[in-house]
Amino acid sequence: MLKKCSDFLAGVPMTIVSGVFLAISLVLMLTETPVAVDPAWVSVLISGIPLVYLALWRVVHNPGISKISSALLISIAMCAALAIGDLFAAGEVAFIMAIGAILEEKTTERARKGLKQLISLAPQQGRRIVDGKEELLPVERIQTGDTLRILPGEAIPVDGEILSGETSVDQSIMTGESLPVDKGVGDSVFCGTINRFGAVDIRASKVGEDSSLQKLIRMVEEAERKQAPMQRIADRWASWLVPVALLIAIGAYLGTGNITTAVTVLVVFCPCALVLATPTAIMAAIGQATKHGVIIKSGEALEKMGKVDTIAFDKTGTLTFGRLEVSDVVPFSEALAPGSLLALVASAEMRSEHPLGKAIVAHAKAEGASLSDPQTFRMEAGRGVYAEIDGAALLCGNEKFLQGNGVTLEPPMLERLNALREQGKASVLAARDCACLGVIALSDTLRPSANSMVAKLASMGAQAVLLTGDNQRAADYFARQAGITAVRAELLPEQKVQSIVELEQEGRKVCMIGDGVNDAPALKTADVGVAMGSMGSDIAVEAADIALMGDDISKIPYLKRLSNATVHTIRFSISLSLCINFVAIALSLMELLTPTTGALVHNAGSCLVVLIAALLYDRKFEV
Repeated sequence: MLKKCSDFLAGVPMTIVSGVFLAISLVLMLTETPVAVDPAWVSVLISGIPLVYLALWRVVHNPGISKISSALLISIAMCAALAIGDLFAAGEVAFIMAIGAILEEKTTERARKGLKQLISLAPQQGRRIVDGKEELLPVERIQTGDTLRILPGEAIPVDGEILSGETSVDQSIMTGESLPVDKGVGDSVFCGTINRFGAVDIRASKVGEDSSLQKLIRMVEEAERKQAPMQRIADRWASWLVPVALLIAIGAYLGTGNITTAVTVLVVFCPCALVLATPTAIMAAIGQATKHGVIIKSGEALEKMGKVDTIAFDKTGTLTFGRLEVSDVVPFSEALAPGSLLALVASAEMRSEHPLGKAIVAHAKAEGASLSDPQTFRMEAGRGVYAEIDGAALLCGNEKFLQGNGVTLEPPMLERLNALREQGKASVLAARDCACLGVIALSDTLRPSANSMVAKLASMGAQAVLLTGDNQRAADYFARQAGITAVRAELLPEQKVQSIVELEQEGRKVCMIGDGVNDAPALKTADVGVAMGSMGSDIAVEAADIALMGDDISKIPYLKRLSNATVHTIRFSISLSLCINFVAIALSLMELLTPTTGALVHNAGSCLVVLIAALLYDRKFEV
């Protein structure tokens, strides 16, 4: 009951009411208008009750020195001001504390929907084969060793090994790979990934809580629990502020014999400006970032970003655009023009549902190629397609598919194919009449700003690291293009998390930047997580502390500069507020200030801190 009452009084509407009555009290005091009941009583009750409740709750529940908080010191000052009848001073310190609490709550609150979305990806049922018959059953009843059939388009319900059939599996949820991975007998498949083409039978190897997707969910949960809310700077200082304030106040009373002087010391010693310094600077910085399409979810993220010295990037969809485009059309015969090869392969792939085939057809149409509808079309999942174009049989697919159909690749052809693979490109070979005609290579595209962005980060002392689920060749190629020297490839989500933990164990402050579901645990584990907001998955955005709504990684250096400036502003404001407090204490000891005038000086210091923070909102940074 007390908690609900305190929360209601501490809310924004009641705090506004408190401020209105405090302003009325100030006007009446300055105009010396007599009233039966001082309106400041309303401020004392509205803002004071939550303050005293918080101070007492921390005394009872917090361990050790953390029992002493800024709320305790301000509660003591409020009660002392009430004891000598200075209602305005009592209401003023309580009201400013309430404003600080609201500002901090607004900067640290986070959405918690990401974990629910991740759980929703877990398949709910599987298709078990018993005595040659299929039966649908809840995923909870699937046991290790069961044989399961996965049809095209279905999510794989457990981790397993393929017993029969060939297919392509979309593993982006686990590895972030932009392409479906071809799978055959003996290959492993992961829970939650999508079977794109052929039907396959698998043997369940890891079920229930042991599956890869459930591990992913647990990692996000664990990383979420590790994220502690930002502790107020005033509370970190309260362990010595409270005893010092009480000692000075007692000393002032013993030295002057004037209880008003002692109360004045307590009022001006209140760390209200200290309480406002952090949240107001963070609010201004968050507003500044929002103007540039950078959504910062918490003050803690900004504070930590200013200390980051290592920035880890995912590849697909982060450093690259995450979409496949035809990069090379290479005929193996001078008699065949590149345009003719493109038209042939695109015609054969017109009925294909494979991403590579679709990308080739789209490129050919964009180039204005004349395409022929295939008279016959057959697809072998995970291998390639067979099509008859104008009466001629055409094979398009991977190296194994062509060799299995009697096509021999000459050494120069293999050399060119390997050169394309070294660049991290996917290849589609074309053959007719048992002769290889050529190859079409497709590649993801590096973001144009990637190289300059990495260079700017290096100039600020931040090292870039590439963490990706893609193959080593593709990772190395794109890392070279971006100017990144530290590369870790072929990583599953738990391996990305382990890589970040290892970096942090080396004493580094790590920021992780990613866009996929598979990046969520790494985003949570890193000191700061940044997600690509426009094209990134909702889960990645929810798991991250910061989101780039325009998917513009060139804003990472801007974010780093803004974070640095915010930390510097907070430190300056804290130093200034302490100086004002010490000057006000000296004036109080000289009996030049009363509790009321002390509260006004104290209020002026708080306003100055807010003004300094507000200037951060309009500061010009290179974007």
